Amino acid sequence: MSSGMSGGGTRTTGAAPRVRHAIGYLILCLIALAFMAPLIYMVATSLKPESDTFTTPPTLWGSALRWQNYTDVFSYLPFARFILNGVLVAAVGTAINVTVAALSGYAFSRLRWRGRNVVFLLFLATLMIPQDVLVIPMYVMMQDLGWVDTVQALIIPWAFTALGAFLLRQFFLTVPQELDDAARVDGAGTVRTFLSVMVPLARPTLAVLAVFTFISYWNSFLWPLVIVNDVNARATIPLGLQAFFGQQGNEWSLVMAASVISMLPTVIILVLLQKHLVRGIVTSGLGGR
Repeated sequence: MSSGMSGGGTRTTGAAPRVRHAIGYLILCLIALAFMAPLIYMVATSLKPESDTFTTPPTLWGSALRWQNYTDVFSYLPFARFILNGVLVAAVGTAINVTVAALSGYAFSRLRWRGRNVVFLLFLATLMIPQDVLVIPMYVMMQDLGWVDTVQALIIPWAFTALGAFLLRQFFLTVPQELDDAARVDGAGTVRTFLSVMVPLARPTLAVLAVFTFISYWNSFLWPLVIVNDVNARATIPLGLQAFFGQQGNEWSLVMAASVISMLPTVIILVLLQKHLVRGIVTSGLGGR
């Protein structure tokens, strides 16, 4: 009898963690659904006929799926140009930022030179300066260079940030010094050690930085609003959405369709770099550890 009771107690004890896990997963699913609800509603509204956008009582889906809303977006404004401008600016800016961050992070972590720590602290102090404060002096600088209303004005001012250098420096500090010594024994110099040893190891961290930088460029609104004069020719997605909202503000299904289209490049980037992104967040310390 005691043996059966003991076995029953064991089964009860073993079932308790499974129940807790099930409850935890259920709570996480409900939280995820709450965060996804606006996105789901946006996609559903983008497929509604305009007459079904505001109905009483409100419905998630319209009377028909109107895929034509997505083609109509490109007929009112040069939305394809806005997307191309945004991809160009974000891609080139991300490439420059990642390259400079890798070089500066390596210099601040592995190379020894006089005043390295002081320069790094000064470099890091620029993170405390809000972007809004830099808009006016940056605009004056672009005006002196003759870059107002140009593509390079959208890319260059924000291609050199201390955040990337900080992330890469912190990662390179975790790499054992023995790897540098082994590379030098094999005849590799500083440049070859950086390219052949450090960069491959830093791919997850570089992926994290690339995603953050791309999204920052893609969603930037204030600086393009200040520096761009010809909206139809050089506007990026945020400016394009503002112009589209002003022109088609009463047609919410088209506005939602334009918003869904503007999300696609960032979603593609996240999907392609998902594996490196998760690993990079863990190794770079951004996961809250």
